Amino acid sequence: MAVSIRLRREGTTNSPYYKIVVADSRSPRDGKFIEIIGNYDPKKAEHNSNVDLTRVDYWVSRGAQPSETVASIIRRTRRAEKAAV
Repeated sequence: MAVSIRLRREGTTNSPYYKIVVADSRSPRDGKFIEIIGNYDPKKAEHNSNVDLTRVDYWVSRGAQPSETVASIIRRTRRAEKAAV
């Protein structure tokens, strides 16, 4: 089973927000998933995502492939966490 880390769209028309989920790559975008590991709100200005980096590291070590967008969100979160420390 190929596992991916990707966005799941939620919200209403013209006001989307996304949950970052771990899912089987064969399942549909808003279909079944294994675990929710964060969220992303593109309508917010500044810090618009929340990601559990320990779970990301766990799933990546198990072979999960993040999508391009999720990979950039993870990089941004890691930079923000490093700057806060």
